[in-house]
Amino acid sequence: MHYPWWYVPLLTSPMLIAIVSVIHVLVSHYAVGGGFFLALETSYAYRSNNRNYLDYLKSHAWFFILVTVVFGAITGVGIWWTIGLASPLATETLINIFVFGWAMEYVFFVIEIASAFIFYYYWGRLDSKTHTTIGWIYALSAWISLVLIGGITAFMLNSGNWLNNRNFWVAFFNPQFVPQVIVRTGGSFLLASLYVYLHATFTIKDKELQNLIMKRSARPSLLGAILVIVGGAGWFIFLPESAKAALLAASVINVLMIIITALAAMLLIMLYFGPYRNPGWLSSGFAIMLFLMGLAAIATGEYIREAVRKPYIIYNVVTSNQLLTDEIASTKQKGYLESGVWTKAYVKNYYPQLMDEDKIDESKLLILAESDRVKLGRVLFQYHCNDCHSDTDGYIAVGHLASGWTPEIVRLIVKHPEKAHFFMPPFMGTDEEAELLTDYILSIRREFPGGMYYGKH
Repeated sequence: MHYPWWYVPLLTSPMLIAIVSVIHVLVSHYAVGGGFFLALETSYAYRSNNRNYLDYLKSHAWFFILVTVVFGAITGVGIWWTIGLASPLATETLINIFVFGWAMEYVFFVIEIASAFIFYYYWGRLDSKTHTTIGWIYALSAWISLVLIGGITAFMLNSGNWLNNRNFWVAFFNPQFVPQVIVRTGGSFLLASLYVYLHATFTIKDKELQNLIMKRSARPSLLGAILVIVGGAGWFIFLPESAKAALLAASVINVLMIIITALAAMLLIMLYFGPYRNPGWLSSGFAIMLFLMGLAAIATGEYIREAVRKPYIIYNVVTSNQLLTDEIASTKQKGYLESGVWTKAYVKNYYPQLMDEDKIDESKLLILAESDRVKLGRVLFQYHCNDCHSDTDGYIAVGHLASGWTPEIVRLIVKHPEKAHFFMPPFMGTDEEAELLTDYILSIRREFPGGMYYGKH
């Protein structure tokens, strides 16, 4: 309502955020865990004077920088680009609440980039102690960035007592903070080992060196898997009541919960009996399988985390259709079209006859021609509904969901969507606007498919 709408056909803009974000998470977690791997293993290789291992670590550092610094930076910018267009109010709110946190994160990000390049490009030109120290500076600054961003994303799922005490530290140390930091730390250790296995099996011909790497990387991967499971349990315990209800009520999310549990268990077993107990078993095919399972587990977890926030983008602060929670009552009273800067501008430009001085006359909405009612209904749909639904085709298309619904059913659900599904936000417009939205949904609904039987006709 505060910003113009970015329309993405079929996919919807929030799903575009999800795709870019999940890709970035799979890289950024490696940036953290891989930093610890390089710092720890470089220190070990120097102490044991293992020149072959040092040579491999240098080649892995090049691979690490390409994936995390280059590709990671591109996807990181991509996240800001997509959230700024798709969820501008939520982005603005998070910037305002966590401006101090973002400032700290940018400082550590600069330290990350500088130390990563020094670590690689000064390899062999620094003494072993200084070189190792630079590696640890990178690893710790990357982990601190994870903690800072983890606190902000955790706030989106459970804002805790922030509404009653609007303080940065209350927001940052929210109920989800510790579980999510544990999960993300574990995920970074796990993913780093899986990246190492994948890289090492394709680049190392020396079987003894390969077995050493598999053996040494097995413990961090097992620790990471355990932390993911422990943190995941804490994540569930500290979910808000509405999020738990949404989790239990959605069959797709329940299936995904089963999948992620099975993947975590399988990874634990395979990592223990493979790289940890029998490092020689790890072939390129085995490494690819472990890598894909790890990506699937992390990606599934990210999807579940995002899905259970409904009906909010930021729990109890910003609704899923880009409205602050303390604006809902006034919006319902004034009208959705009247309350929005851009919706009101649309009406004023295309339907000036609806304006009474500088205010939309709600009583005139229903005397419009049917085609105009449908056009305004589409505007309402884009701003009120398109954050979660596409219209005729695509992601959770309302045209398909409303297949065969009568006008009475559509009108009832439009006026009280939270009654049909409790994880939907309430309708935030007037009765007249509900009629316009009803007209639009009826215009795009699909008929019952042929061959269906519903009793005597």
